[in-house]
Amino acid sequence: MATAMALAPGLSRKLKKVLETRTDSPDLLASLNTLSTFYTDNNPQARRNLRSTVEKRALSINDEFLLAADAAQQALDQVEEEVNALAECCDKIAKALNSCNATTGDLISTTERLKQELEITTQRQEIVSCFLRDYQLSNEEINALREEDLNENFFKALSHVQEIHANCKVLLRTHHQRAGLELMDMMAVYQEGAYERLCRWVQAECRKLGDTDNPEVSDLLKTAVRCLKERPVLFKYCAEEVANMRHNALFRRFISALTRGGPGGLPRPIEVHAHDPLRYVGDMLGWLHQALASERELVFVLLDPDAVVDTGPTARRFSKGSESDLGKTETDLTFVLDRIFEGVCRPFKVRVEQVLQSQPSIIISYKLSNTLEFYSYTISDLLGRETALCNTLWALKDAAQKTFFDILKTRGEKLLRYPPLVAVDLSPPPAVREGVSVLLEIIETHASRMVPASGMKSAFDPVISALLDPIIQMCEQAAEAHKSKGSIHSSRRSSRTSSDPGQFRRSSVDAILANSSSVALPQTSETPAKIFLINCLCTIQQPLSRHEVASEYVAKLGTMIDNHMNGLVEKEVDAILKRCGLSNKMLHFHNALNNEVTPLAELDDTSPAALGESLKAFFGLILGSESSLPEFEQMQVPKLRSEACIQVARSLAEAYEVIYKAIMDPKNQFPDPKSLARHPPDQIRTILGI
Repeated sequence: MATAMALAPGLSRKLKKVLETRTDSPDLLASLNTLSTFYTDNNPQARRNLRSTVEKRALSINDEFLLAADAAQQALDQVEEEVNALAECCDKIAKALNSCNATTGDLISTTERLKQELEITTQRQEIVSCFLRDYQLSNEEINALREEDLNENFFKALSHVQEIHANCKVLLRTHHQRAGLELMDMMAVYQEGAYERLCRWVQAECRKLGDTDNPEVSDLLKTAVRCLKERPVLFKYCAEEVANMRHNALFRRFISALTRGGPGGLPRPIEVHAHDPLRYVGDMLGWLHQALASERELVFVLLDPDAVVDTGPTARRFSKGSESDLGKTETDLTFVLDRIFEGVCRPFKVRVEQVLQSQPSIIISYKLSNTLEFYSYTISDLLGRETALCNTLWALKDAAQKTFFDILKTRGEKLLRYPPLVAVDLSPPPAVREGVSVLLEIIETHASRMVPASGMKSAFDPVISALLDPIIQMCEQAAEAHKSKGSIHSSRRSSRTSSDPGQFRRSSVDAILANSSSVALPQTSETPAKIFLINCLCTIQQPLSRHEVASEYVAKLGTMIDNHMNGLVEKEVDAILKRCGLSNKMLHFHNALNNEVTPLAELDDTSPAALGESLKAFFGLILGSESSLPEFEQMQVPKLRSEACIQVARSLAEAYEVIYKAIMDPKNQFPDPKSLARHPPDQIRTILGI
């Protein structure tokens, strides 16, 4: 049964293929859609004729394609004909070209050869052009160097000459040495001629600078001077020309400023103020300083343009060499400025010397010295120390200083020639206060003076010494004269006192006091002289103590005052001890304290009786009235007066302490020491108020 129902193999494959066919594939759907366009009837006949229907449809489509492609085929045939014709033409052209190549081969080879020669010639032309540019001058440049007026083209041509000259040095290091030497000789001729022409032109321009007071320097002249620095000799000629022209112009301007003044009379002539030495000299110095500033600026702009302004690339080409010669350039500028101001030195010096010879006052001469010193430093900084104007200024400064000290010397000699008399109240003479007043005014002038930045601090002590030393010597002479006069009066008074018969009726203590006073009076005559000197020195010291510039001299005065104070105290103490009869005994007391062998009680001078009388007189002076001890009423400084009294009291107390210790010492063998020295040293100090 199964075998009977089995299908044939071919049918089975077809059935399987039909069953496996995907009905939803795009190709199948598209085929069915196309089939539906011409397969309209679905019947058995139609299904049996489906194959033939499809084939007919394919034939009809092919027919349509053939009809549509017929026109294209005809066009392609036409194109093929044209291409064939074109190929024939190309063959003809190729044949023609081959024939031309055969006939023009020589021409092409000649053209290639000429092309190569042209390239070589072009390279040679470029080399020649470079050589001419680097080693030859153009006609325009030669004309600019020799014929045309000086302008920017001249300096460009001169710069080119220098470049060629430098290039020739490189050429000499190659095998073209002969050409390099010939070119160097040729350029040297051009260069020297150009520099000589430039020098003459610069000299002519520099002569014009002397015609005006404030000339303007053109950029062309600056560039020319910068170029001339390459030739130091020619540059020196031009610098000398500038110096000579400005020398004469400055001399005329200075004389005009002295005598005629400015245009229209303003400013007024300087010599109008010749009666005022300080203004007269100050105006001349101010004019010179102002002129130096303007002339210095002119010289720097002209002879050293690189230090002031740069005028462009042409100028910079000539400025490189000057950087290594700054020292020489500075020397040249100083030489020119020195020459310019050399002419005004003599008229200026003559006028200042006339002012100094007119014997101005102390203050005016000191101010003149300060003014000249200030301008000497200031102008030396601008012009240089070793120049004619600076040497003149320093010489005049020294002359003014000498005049000032000569006036002080003359004043001092006059004071010493006629010393004043000492006043009754021992006050300083008017010359002391006058001298201090003058010194204070000089100190004020010194403090307010102009000090240059580079100036050294001038010593002021010589001024103080020159003014005050003669005054102090005058006071010492007056004090010495007063002391001599007092000694004469004292000797006369002592002679009268010694001849008085009533002295024999006095007590022993009074006799000791009287006898000792007759000896002490000549010594105490030094007291007014000492007080007078102290008053004079204090009058000088007190005003000066407020000024630092006089600190050293104030300290010196303080030392002198202390010395006179010590001398005054010593004299007063010695006089008091002499009045009491203790002065000649003090040596024995000091020796006793130094372990002298002989007891004091056995000596005549220090016997108990003699010592008792002297101590009674001493206690009488100490415990007596207030006027018993000196109070130095004529000393004008209360502080010094108090110090002098305290020092006298302290010295007396110290002397008594020595006496007391010697008396109380058992080895001196005083029988009743407490009866002799009734008061211990502490009581004496209390009584004396120390």
